[in-house]
Amino acid sequence: MNAIIQFMKRNYKVLLVIVALSIGLFSFIPKTIKGDPEKDKLLLELLAYVLEKGHYSPAAFDDKLSKGIYKDYIDALDPSKRFFLQSDIEEFSKFELKIDDQILNKDLTFFDLTYSRLVQRMEESKSYYKDILDKPIDYTLDETFNTDYEKIPYSNDVTALKEKWRKQIKLSTLSTYVDKQKLEEDKIANKNKTPQQKLATYKTKMGAKLTPELEKKFIENNSKVDNDAPKSTDDIEKESRESTLKSLNDYYNVIKDLDREDWFSVFINAIATRFDPHTSYLAPDEKERFDVSMSGKLEGIGARLQKKNDFTEITELISGGPAWRGKELEAGDIILKVAQADKEPIEVVGMRLDDVVKKIKGPKGTEVRLTVKKTDGSIKIISIIRDEVEIEETYAKSSIIEKDGTKYGIINLPKFYIDFEDKNSRDAGKDVAIEIERLKAAGVKGIIMDVRDNGGGSLRTVVDIAGLFIEQGPIVQVKSASGAIEVLPDKDPKIQWDGPLVIMQNSFSASASEILAAAMQDYKRAVIIGSKQSYGKGTVQNVIDLNQFVRGSNVGNLGALKTTIQKFYRINGGSTQLEGVSSDIVMPDRYAYLKMGERDVDNAMAWDKIDAAQYNVWNKQSNFDNAIVNSKMRMLNNPQMQLVDENAKWLDERNKVNVYSLQIDKFKSEQKKLEETNKKFKSIADYNNHLPFSSLPYELELMKKDETLKDKRQSWFESLSNDVYVEEALHILSDLQTNSYPKKELSNKIKKEKLIKS
Repeated sequence: MNAIIQFMKRNYKVLLVIVALSIGLFSFIPKTIKGDPEKDKLLLELLAYVLEKGHYSPAAFDDKLSKGIYKDYIDALDPSKRFFLQSDIEEFSKFELKIDDQILNKDLTFFDLTYSRLVQRMEESKSYYKDILDKPIDYTLDETFNTDYEKIPYSNDVTALKEKWRKQIKLSTLSTYVDKQKLEEDKIANKNKTPQQKLATYKTKMGAKLTPELEKKFIENNSKVDNDAPKSTDDIEKESRESTLKSLNDYYNVIKDLDREDWFSVFINAIATRFDPHTSYLAPDEKERFDVSMSGKLEGIGARLQKKNDFTEITELISGGPAWRGKELEAGDIILKVAQADKEPIEVVGMRLDDVVKKIKGPKGTEVRLTVKKTDGSIKIISIIRDEVEIEETYAKSSIIEKDGTKYGIINLPKFYIDFEDKNSRDAGKDVAIEIERLKAAGVKGIIMDVRDNGGGSLRTVVDIAGLFIEQGPIVQVKSASGAIEVLPDKDPKIQWDGPLVIMQNSFSASASEILAAAMQDYKRAVIIGSKQSYGKGTVQNVIDLNQFVRGSNVGNLGALKTTIQKFYRINGGSTQLEGVSSDIVMPDRYAYLKMGERDVDNAMAWDKIDAAQYNVWNKQSNFDNAIVNSKMRMLNNPQMQLVDENAKWLDERNKVNVYSLQIDKFKSEQKKLEETNKKFKSIADYNNHLPFSSLPYELELMKKDETLKDKRQSWFESLSNDVYVEEALHILSDLQTNSYPKKELSNKIKKEKLIKS
């Protein structure tokens, strides 16, 4: 979840207080620190100090905090209870109420014990899965496996632990075995079919919608004559074990790359997150990734990488980046060596992915040379000049939609991004303003702001964006630890868009998204549609660089602490904390009944309220209330929405199922029942609103040179065409322009529906 970050001048007061109070720390820090344990002790000292002085509501370092840290940390180390034994937990539990004292005393005893034991148990577990997968598995044995890891106990001994591994692996291989059996049965059934017939069968069976390009590839892949003999059940069983073995080997390869510093970050985070869910420690690499996620920019070659056994593979080239422009590097290439300009190349086979990335990234204008193995087996040295790379998925994008001869616009905002280091750089506020101007030039009559799944970002940008839709006035209120309240206003009297506005949110819309929705709701400036309520995060975080406290000491990069420093409130005085923003029009989604919001986190900060700010409700939309009435009437009779709600209830029930049969016939029977139920909900994925979506003129020009951008936009348009929420948003925009039905009609309609249901 991206936090709202506030780096405006007023919040440096908090940082200055911390800096001023930490002067005494320097006398305790040696000029050179040798060994990780000393660095870890320093991190503990800084963490405790900064949290105590900088957090909005610092927790006391007492037994209650210690108990919470203990639980979160052990759960993070071994969430599925497949490494530690009960005897380990009993040994660890002696420290359950002592962790607070150890933090204050910079005592690493508990961490050292758990870290060394985890490494030992993980090493021992390698033989467990390899032994289990070395011989055929009997699927006729009638037994079950419980996946409710929170409630199942730790194993009393190695024999019991191996049995847990056996059942867990059996469930994995059984699932793969059944899937492979189905594929083989389909293969036999389709043997004499044409590629076109196979495509039709696939689309019917899977309920899949394919683009013309994917259909073409499907037909090409199925055009070859398959003369292979059908696979026996023994062959399929062996392949299933091999598939699971590969997955587990890959998992252990990732684990192998983790060092003491990585695991200590887990411990530090268990401490930080007990203060509240959005306070966390950012290790140096994580801090760098956080900065990239906030700005949407990085300096490098513009390629996405993944670890494949001991090799580093190119998975995607970012459009517009230097690697993409060079046209030599390709997805699927394996990086063997990395050289800085004309220096000696360094072998990167077997190197951890983060270290490979560090060697490839670098300042704009510098050269990196990659020795790569191409997909055809040839070896090639590719020179690339690093440049600033923009991650397109981070940024706002828009589309034109036509409905009944009228044009409307939709703006998708994935996050409230900003580059704190460069105020002249692009940010969410500037980009949304540009998109609005482009949509206005295209002649749209209404705009949808889509902040679904938007976890937040910069507070400044949400104030700027909200200001685009009102004359001027307060947007959000911010309360500091001292109790001081500050109103953050839009001071610009200019209105970028004064036409009909709908904001789409869901239960994953958080933080800055909630500020935007709440402000527009309080002003009655926009109709808010979506989940019953948004996520419920009403706190502001600041990122504090821990290195500033130890300047002049040779300790390496200490990372940063993201800590909660303020709470924000709606202009009506209410808080979005826990409660979120309630939609004007509630539209069910598949996660409606699952516990996934801030209110479901045990240490979330409490809800409260303050006095309302002074503001004037928007009075230029006379049919605002009637548009909401109309939408609610449509919701009452929308079979698609009723089906989505039914699906959500079913998913909630399925989420409570934890026990699975490991006997093949029973397992197949359970899967068949699930498939039958899924058929009922297949029409949700098949839904088509039959609305035409198109790119703006400037983007059409870019697509002539950028096929990747064209494919991404086509994929977005396809998802929008399956979106019933967008369809309803357009109905509302249409209603906001026309006269609507009176409220009395809705009241009568609701009464009638209740009578029918009763």
